[in-house]
Amino acid sequence: MWRVGIDVGGTFTDLFAWEERTGKQVSAKVLTTKQDRSIAVLESIEKAGIDISDISYLMHGTTTATNALIERSYPNAALITTEGFRDTIEIGRQHRQHLYDPYQTKPKPIINRRYRFTVPERTNVHGESERPLDVTAAREVAEKVKAAKIQSVAIGFINSYASGKHEEQMRDILRECCPDIHIVLSSETRPIFREHGRFVTTAVRAACMPVMVKYMDDLENRLSQNGFSGKLLILKSSGGVMSADAARQHPEDMLESGPAGGVAYAGYLTEKVGFERILHTDVGGTSFDVSIVEHGKGLITRDHELEWEVPIVVPMLDIHSVGSGGGSIGWVDAGGSLRVGPKSAGSEPGPVCYGRGGTQPTITDANLLLGRLDPTLNGKINLDVKASQMAMEKLAGEIGLPTLATAEGMIRIGCEYMAQAVKKVLVARGRDPRDFVYTSFGGAGALAACFVAKSMNIPKVIVPPHAGVASAFGATVMDLRQDVEHFYYAPVKDADLEKVNTILNELETKARKELIHQGFSNDAEIEIIRSAQMRYVGQSYEVDTPLPNGTLNADNLPDIEKAFHGVHMQEFGVSSDDFAPAFVSFSITAIGQMDNPPPVEMQCSEDDQSAIKGQRDVYFDGAWINCNVYKGESLTTHHRIEGPAIIEYDHACTVLPPHTHARVNTMGALVIDIQI
Repeated sequence: MWRVGIDVGGTFTDLFAWEERTGKQVSAKVLTTKQDRSIAVLESIEKAGIDISDISYLMHGTTTATNALIERSYPNAALITTEGFRDTIEIGRQHRQHLYDPYQTKPKPIINRRYRFTVPERTNVHGESERPLDVTAAREVAEKVKAAKIQSVAIGFINSYASGKHEEQMRDILRECCPDIHIVLSSETRPIFREHGRFVTTAVRAACMPVMVKYMDDLENRLSQNGFSGKLLILKSSGGVMSADAARQHPEDMLESGPAGGVAYAGYLTEKVGFERILHTDVGGTSFDVSIVEHGKGLITRDHELEWEVPIVVPMLDIHSVGSGGGSIGWVDAGGSLRVGPKSAGSEPGPVCYGRGGTQPTITDANLLLGRLDPTLNGKINLDVKASQMAMEKLAGEIGLPTLATAEGMIRIGCEYMAQAVKKVLVARGRDPRDFVYTSFGGAGALAACFVAKSMNIPKVIVPPHAGVASAFGATVMDLRQDVEHFYYAPVKDADLEKVNTILNELETKARKELIHQGFSNDAEIEIIRSAQMRYVGQSYEVDTPLPNGTLNADNLPDIEKAFHGVHMQEFGVSSDDFAPAFVSFSITAIGQMDNPPPVEMQCSEDDQSAIKGQRDVYFDGAWINCNVYKGESLTTHHRIEGPAIIEYDHACTVLPPHTHARVNTMGALVIDIQI
């Protein structure tokens, strides 16, 4: 039986699979079918030569929920909230995206104002009802929802994190009037304080639920009709997988579904290459993703913004994305300067060289003209060099530069955008780039890796053997994961430990039950990770602090405070004994561990020439240089490659510029040293 990982991106759909008995590995890459992304899923399975009836697990990463939100392409949803708080999700937190820009325009609200309704009610911060839900008003709102033919409703009342009774009452009234609609409660979605984040996240869940229910239904039906009888698992933004049923009910957990696979692969790499700190980067056709992986784990954030003032307050891998990829389009701004992205040619029409109707030059076209890409993409597709040349000449004419200089300029600008994204992530999390190894994933990642790393003064780059399908590979090594959280505020020294232990035990029981419900059969093998969201008294935001397992007592508190100071120092570069630490909420992560693929042992060969495919002229720094072209899959641990050179894999291409050299480690990864 096969374990299959599939990542549906904006341009390509990637597949990686391994046979559970023999360890045999296969991969495939097809263009994403935007009209129905499930078509590309089946096409990738067929291209890989896998009998769909022989698949035990299909691990699927998708951007469907993210795309629906960004494009606001979902059915009308409604929000029912406390009287006086109708505009909370639109007012936001009054953050400024650009400090000195007086003409900033906020994104379109997740839910239109005409579908935001209020009812009189009030619960205080202690969970006590100060004003009962106005039943008459609630029924009137239910009738308005019915008349508007709304498919999904978010219910978010003030202080419902302390008690969700009023929300539950509103749900019951709404269900009587509208039995077939999706209803989402903020007290169940994320029972934490700060109403803006809680309301927006609940609104996101409600808005995406009809979209994801339809997508999952269509995907499961299409798979079943073609003979699939295995288990479908969906990648979560927090770095695990969940059942398709859970995905239907929790679309907010899928907003970084695709990139999460790449982070999982980076974590897998740390075990195989011996580097504990890795900068995970993934370059596709549309975007560039970057995140920090330490000790095999990606960093988690609870303050992710899908867009400016659109916070998603669920645990998510801290992944930063910018619009810079192989499909990024070159253009000239009003001042006559060359710009690249964020607009992408995507898969339709795609880069000019694809011959699918694209007319604007992209990063892919630039790499092709500079000799860095094989015009046949390793025999997969014949790229139209002449069309790329004509498109680049037109752009070059607009800025008054030679064609090749324009192409190289596009690549340099694109790489600088990527470097700036890396810097932003590192600075935000208080890390030094010199402490990390740069890893490059995605079909276009290794084309730019050495240039981006050099810009960051990072001397070492790793390109794994499955770089072109890294997120799909990562999907196959992800574990079932369930995250649950409960609000509890108290300074550590004043904490009611009996209550704290009760909360932790209840959360653990809930998380275990959910994993078992999703199909993880062995309760004894579930790993439990405890953490507390903590801050100094008076602070605005929290950091995750690990907690010991077992029953907490007074003897544990000094160690918990010490751990908090350490985490705060790492994240912000400062800590203080002058301010009292406080608990804000408690979290439990339950992990059901899946099997990893067996390692592939590299063979050693003394034949230096066996991996050389030929030579090709490649353009570097204003001059053509004749370079060796290597077949990546034929490289062994014996090979030492001096740049400049090109190393071609089935689904990716690595560019070694001058002043670099590379070797292959025992897992087949290319380890590149850069002269800084």
